Amino acid sequence: MTFDDVRAFALTWPEVEDGTSYGTPALKVRKKLLTRLKEDGQTLVMPGVPLEEREMLVESQPKIFSFTDHYRDYPIVLISLSRAKRAHVEPLLRRHWLTLASKAARKAYEASAQK
Repeated sequence: MTFDDVRAFALTWPEVEDGTSYGTPALKVRKKLLTRLKEDGQTLVMPGVPLEEREMLVESQPKIFSFTDHYRDYPIVLISLSRAKRAHVEPLLRRHWLTLASKAARKAYEASAQK
């Protein structure tokens, strides 16, 4: 998986747009960070993952999920894109998108998903 793959499916959701964060490619929702590519060009910075869940992901799949001391106290997990599949990334990304999107965007998305 690449950032372009993540970008391709995330941009189909309402209010998602390209941006930058810390000089790297990012996806944003209403100017708030949805996700970004880490400076190494291989790792996705995925906000919105509670610490307990992050710990479980890192323990169960350490080749895919990790975190650094920098992110220790934040609800963020790092995802190795070269080892991840869409099934690893999309549910976390969609859940975070739901917290950032407007009520109207969420409603539109849910209506289109039921068709």
